[in-house]
Amino acid sequence: MKLIGIGFGNLVAAERIISIVSPESAPIKRMIQEVRERGDLIDASFGRSTRSVLIMDSGNVILSALTPENLAARIEGPAQEEGETNNG
Repeated sequence: MKLIGIGFGNLVAAERIISIVSPESAPIKRMIQEVRERGDLIDASFGRSTRSVLIMDSGNVILSALTPENLAARIEGPAQEEGETNNG
């Protein structure tokens, strides 16, 4: 299982992410409100402005202060095995 840092020391299982979207559009804002009312919202932005919304396969929605591009780069980055180094 590959864990991705979503900011402030929080980690999410990469395999469980369905989508990473920007919170700017009205449909995403409505979705966030509906999930908040349902009790399935996880706010991992620590009071900072929300820059990305992670939609999980469990129905949870996670708010992050990192941009979608930054999170995508972390997901697509090379996974290093334990003990592996970048020395060539």
